[in-house]
Amino acid sequence: MPEVLDWGPSAFHKRANSFLFNRMGKKVKKEAEPPPKDVFDPLTVESKKVATVVLMLNSPEEEILAKACEAIYRFALKGEENKATLLELGAVEPLTKLLTHEDKIVRRNATMIFGILASNNDVKKLLRELDVVNSVIARLAPEEEVVIHEFASLCLANMSVEYTSKVQIFEQGGLEPLIRLLSSPDPDVKKNSIECIYNLVQDFRCRATLQELNAIPPILDLLKSEYPIIQLLALKTLGVITNDKASRAMLRENQGVDQLIKILETKELNDLHIEALSVVANCIEDMDTMVLIQQTGGLKKLLSFAENSTIPEIQKNAARAIAKAAYDPENRKLFHELEVEKCLVSLLGSENDGTKIAASQAISAMCENSGSKEFFNNQGIPQLIQLLKSDSEEVREAAALALANLTTCNPANAKAAAEGDGIDALINTLSSKRDGAIANAATVLTNMAMQEPLRLGIQSHDVMHALLSPLHSANTIVQSKAALTVAATACDAEARTELRNAGGLEPLVELLRSKNEEVRRNASWAVMVCAGDEPMAVELCRLGALEILEEINVSVSRKNKFSEAAYNKLLNNYLSLKYSQTGYLSSSNIISDGFYDYGRINPGTKLLPLKDLCLQEPSDQRAILLINSRSSDVSPPPSTEDKSSDVGYGRSISSSSSLRRASKEKTNAGFGSPTEEKSEPTSGRNTAVSKSTTKEKGSRKGRGKKEEEKVKEEEEVAAAPKLTGEGSLEKEWFPPSDPDFCVYVYEVTKSVLPITNIKEQIEVLAKYVAEKMGGKIPKEKLQDFSWELHISELKFQLKSNVVPIGLIKKGIFYHRALLFKALADKIGVGCSLVRGEYGRAWNEVKLMSESRKGVMGALPPLEVYIVDLMFHPGSLIKLRSREADHYRFL
Repeated sequence: MPEVLDWGPSAFHKRANSFLFNRMGKKVKKEAEPPPKDVFDPLTVESKKVATVVLMLNSPEEEILAKACEAIYRFALKGEENKATLLELGAVEPLTKLLTHEDKIVRRNATMIFGILASNNDVKKLLRELDVVNSVIARLAPEEEVVIHEFASLCLANMSVEYTSKVQIFEQGGLEPLIRLLSSPDPDVKKNSIECIYNLVQDFRCRATLQELNAIPPILDLLKSEYPIIQLLALKTLGVITNDKASRAMLRENQGVDQLIKILETKELNDLHIEALSVVANCIEDMDTMVLIQQTGGLKKLLSFAENSTIPEIQKNAARAIAKAAYDPENRKLFHELEVEKCLVSLLGSENDGTKIAASQAISAMCENSGSKEFFNNQGIPQLIQLLKSDSEEVREAAALALANLTTCNPANAKAAAEGDGIDALINTLSSKRDGAIANAATVLTNMAMQEPLRLGIQSHDVMHALLSPLHSANTIVQSKAALTVAATACDAEARTELRNAGGLEPLVELLRSKNEEVRRNASWAVMVCAGDEPMAVELCRLGALEILEEINVSVSRKNKFSEAAYNKLLNNYLSLKYSQTGYLSSSNIISDGFYDYGRINPGTKLLPLKDLCLQEPSDQRAILLINSRSSDVSPPPSTEDKSSDVGYGRSISSSSSLRRASKEKTNAGFGSPTEEKSEPTSGRNTAVSKSTTKEKGSRKGRGKKEEEKVKEEEEVAAAPKLTGEGSLEKEWFPPSDPDFCVYVYEVTKSVLPITNIKEQIEVLAKYVAEKMGGKIPKEKLQDFSWELHISELKFQLKSNVVPIGLIKKGIFYHRALLFKALADKIGVGCSLVRGEYGRAWNEVKLMSESRKGVMGALPPLEVYIVDLMFHPGSLIKLRSREADHYRFL
């Protein structure tokens, strides 16, 4: 209803009555003297429309302004619709001018209106645009009436809910008068002031200024108020400002901790316990305050609240406080003695997500205590695994953090987590929306993978595909943890192949470029593990891992031990690239089937894969020498373990390097294994030799066996296209076979391997290599040795630049040195391969000095010799000698 305004008795009514009385003939008194003609007679008006009253706000008369404001105040009190009506009628603009009116009553009434109107969002927006905050703050001055203080602070409290208004109030100096009003005798003024301060301190600048204005003492005084709402707002404000270290110190210095403990000990104040516990939880972060709480028995009180309270918020805040207190060793010890673990495990079953999170965080903190870790092995880990399946992302993150801390350096807990069906839940958590949950889940999986049975269980859950998303994350912590998990789980060829097929190598290589030190370190570690076999090393090099690692290792600030180890591991498992780049293979670099010598390339230059090189047309570049002892005629049926390293025509036989790594990789052995060759000489050797030596051997049994196996193979080959067509699979490519080299391996195994003297082995092998490569070449006839024409003819016949080493019958230094190294590696004779200038290459071996043999005492140092394969095949030349220099450079 619109207000009806009564403006009092009117002189006009009096004169009208007197006139009627005279007309009735009664005796009339002498009329009073009329007022001056230039003065307006007083007027009494009754207004039933609020719009009329709004118009009166522009009146110059103080009495009209005061009464119009009073009427509008009563109208605004009746509801939100009336506030919106006043806004539409344009009442706000003239009212803002009345805030600074000279008349106290007008100022008071206008301030009261704004205290009510400011709760409307549209009015708040207009007030910000009109910039009335300064005028309202001015009404907080000490000389103003208490009523003005009440409604001015109410107006600011309503406006401070929004961030823009917070900034205006802070920048125009509203914080100081509000703090002063906390000591006002009027409870409404206190309530409005502390509410406004609570809203303001959400901004960090206000919190910093609050400390400078020494606001803690008056806020603590409000805890003694008889009004619960004032006490609650004071605790909420303390809960925000005690996030800052300086505020916690001020609270302690002003005996605030004692007041908080008293509130917690008073059952009648249980409605304040939630907020009081929140403040205590913050204060515990301060060491001195924590000691004070410990001395006053506050920690036991916290445990009591967590155990006995049925209010979820109280349980949550008590658990938060326990979590923060548990970061101190003494407190952990005390909590462990009080059996806090049982309480925390029970809180994990709460229906309140906040309580579950707080309990999980407390368990994380208690993990630093070994006794607590043992307790949670039987109780706690199963509940945490269940929380990993929660719909709440925050709960899953907290549970994953607790499990990460529980399983770190604790194999028993890692095993318990795996046995509790944790692997599946953890892998699902890797797809969480929260980075913390992903990082913690990856940490738990890494801890589990330290045990081989658990690692196999993780691999069976398709972990490599699950790690793709974390590897692509923009969060450096997630990147680091994911790379570490790859390093822990990609320890065998099958897992590495799965990672490669899933597309995990690309993001892993990209992480090597990270500016974050830990990410680079863990990515280097993962690359080092993934480069454990040749196919993976080749793929990583193709993706540019070698160049990135080389760049990292040049930088003093960026390199680390893992980046250096990863670089060496890549080269050592991609020997073709290593030899082309460095020109050196050590005795530990075992040449395997599929190795090829491309020649020298500059660092940073990409080495094309063997397949691409084989498919190229022959050119005038030097021949690419291929080592391949796999036979294209006969071999066992391919197995899944051999597919990743298969480089033979249509068949799969593992290389000698895989034989040497048999204990680690568990791959099938094939040609080139001395032990297999001795135990089963006819199953592989005779068939491998068949093409070139059947007539020489004259073995009809061998020929018959070969023919039988050949028939079988033809049947298999005939069936292969059908399978390919049915499965629509791409036909696998295999490099050229080298039957002659297979013969070399077989003959060397038979003739050289049984020799017990190492030096004699080297001499016999050197003569054998020289014999197969054109025999002894005197120095004076070296220029007449027409090996170039022979190599060109081979390239023309093969229609390729790739020439198998066994086909070369006229070879010089680098042909002979490569063949010597390849055969020596097959029979376990240690030697290195060194590339020199102008087509030179040689082999170096280490032998005990003849002069030191038989001398008692410490083992004498080994001496290095060059093996002569050209001029005097089989002779050994001491490395640091004129003759050695002549062999290498002349």
